[in-house]
Amino acid sequence: MNENVFISLDLGTSNVLAYVAGQGIVYNEPSIMAYDNRTNSLVALGNEAYEMVGKTHEGIRMVVPIRDGVISDMDATSDLLKSIFARLRMTNSWKNSVVLLACPSGVTELERDALKKVAMQMGAELVIVEEEVKMAAIGAGLNVDLPVGNLVLDIGGGTTDAALIASGEVVVSKSLRIAGTSFDQEIQKYVRSEYNISIGDKTAENLKKQIGSLVKYPGERVMQIYGRDIVSGLPKEARITSEEVRNVLLNAFSKITDLLIEVLEATPPELAGDIMKLGITICGGGALIRNVDKYFFDIFQIPTRIAPDPLNCVIEGTKIFQKTVERRLENGMYTKQKMKDFF
Repeated sequence: MNENVFISLDLGTSNVLAYVAGQGIVYNEPSIMAYDNRTNSLVALGNEAYEMVGKTHEGIRMVVPIRDGVISDMDATSDLLKSIFARLRMTNSWKNSVVLLACPSGVTELERDALKKVAMQMGAELVIVEEEVKMAAIGAGLNVDLPVGNLVLDIGGGTTDAALIASGEVVVSKSLRIAGTSFDQEIQKYVRSEYNISIGDKTAENLKKQIGSLVKYPGERVMQIYGRDIVSGLPKEARITSEEVRNVLLNAFSKITDLLIEVLEATPPELAGDIMKLGITICGGGALIRNVDKYFFDIFQIPTRIAPDPLNCVIEGTKIFQKTVERRLENGMYTKQKMKDFF
């Protein structure tokens, strides 16, 4: 593998992260782009585009190319990757590269091929797709190669993945398209129905981050927000309590609890004992919601921990997994594909 550059990508609904061997994480910005409607040209991406959310005119459209953990706009995804590496002046890195793509466990073979196609168009020689939740487990510091059951819950922006991993592979996994973005949408719906105020995505996200929780905590407070009155159309303000946000989040998390129960019910008996000892590891942006670990412990009475760097678990896992990729390449375990394989 010495002649190949190793690149790994975490194509998330909320953020895109890119790692290049020898250089580290070279990109970590929001998965959003702004296009000029008249010329269909890319105006901004990442942090610059995120600052434009809710503040654009009719001539600009905002595009999120990865929705619910899968590619919803192939052309925009291709533009995203090309623009990222062009901005970094690293477009040549793709030539003959080995690319590792982390994807949610629920994606279909067609969706995996779509992901591979984008990387192949960029010039990659070999594209490997691994489940996000497996990479997250590795990035969280778990030794997934041991014949021991590790239960991982990855609450991302577009999907929540729960998986039992043992002996280097995923034994049981379930995916749910309820995660960070849907939490924000539910908060927006609540504010609209209770206060007749329409608020933007960023305001909802700030409510979640600043006063959101899953278990009551000391020093709970009220947050003042601003939006548009849905009756008069005029600017309006409201005061939202921590308890209100918590109730919205608890409703969404009940579905994530059901997802975990499904995985536990499908767990082989011998590995179930490991889970009782080792517990649940929580990764992803959802791990940052206050008391998420206490919430799951109270329900399952199983040790629950939050990964040391939950937002970057997936990309950190791909960095560690590079050694496994190198070993498998040397052993001829990967078959290189041609672009015609994807048409």
